[in-house]
Amino acid sequence: MSNGGPLAYAVNRLAVWRRAASFVDKILTGANPGDLPFEQIDRIELAINLKTARALGLTIPLALLARAAQVIE
Repeated sequence: MSNGGPLAYAVNRLAVWRRAASFVDKILTGANPGDLPFEQIDRIELAINLKTARALGLTIPLALLARAAQVIE
């Protein structure tokens, strides 16, 4: 999720691709795309890159570290 930046707040791309695969399956098995419901992302994840944060001289609060879905050492 984080490519070198100290923090990333984004959707889980793997989960998005899995949902897309189910829509593709429904369409390929005959469902009309216009009849499929619209889905909005319901979860955004926080990733913290401690290595980059330390290199920049940043201190990440423990409360923020506890909420992170991914912590890169």
